[in-house]
Amino acid sequence: MVFDNNISMKKIICIALFGLAVNGAKAQKATTDSAIAGKMLIIKDSRLDELAKKETAFNELLALSAAKSAKGYRLMLLNTNDRVLAMKVRTQLLQRYPDQKVYMSFQPPYIKLKFGNFLTRPDADNYKKEILKNKLVTGSIYIIPETIEVKPEKNKDTSNSN
Repeated sequence: MVFDNNISMKKIICIALFGLAVNGAKAQKATTDSAIAGKMLIIKDSRLDELAKKETAFNELLALSAAKSAKGYRLMLLNTNDRVLAMKVRTQLLQRYPDQKVYMSFQPPYIKLKFGNFLTRPDADNYKKEILKNKLVTGSIYIIPETIEVKPEKNKDTSNSN
């Protein structure tokens, strides 16, 4: 009896493996037939193409308007522990020079106030003289070399398109 069970078990396993092999071959044949035809039907919303175009345009504008970095100069205006004075000077600078940036950092116990993004030292020197003349800062102003933010000029882009 034990011998008969082994033979019947072997037959069942062989039949199952043969069935899986035949089924796998049919699936492979169906995939191959559709690849031979070379046609594929894609169903999608036409708004996806519009969205892709808008995203591309947005990314191009973002790349153009993004600030790049370069070696340049900034003015070190204040190194104080008087927060009220630092905020007052910062506010006055932002009102008087809206096209320039003011950088405020805290390195205990001092607040450092830096001003501008200047590519050349003479540009920084001109602002230094003007700030001292207007008495916005009542101390020494130092021109320090730093990595600055450089924004691409919009006029270059418009002049090339004309």
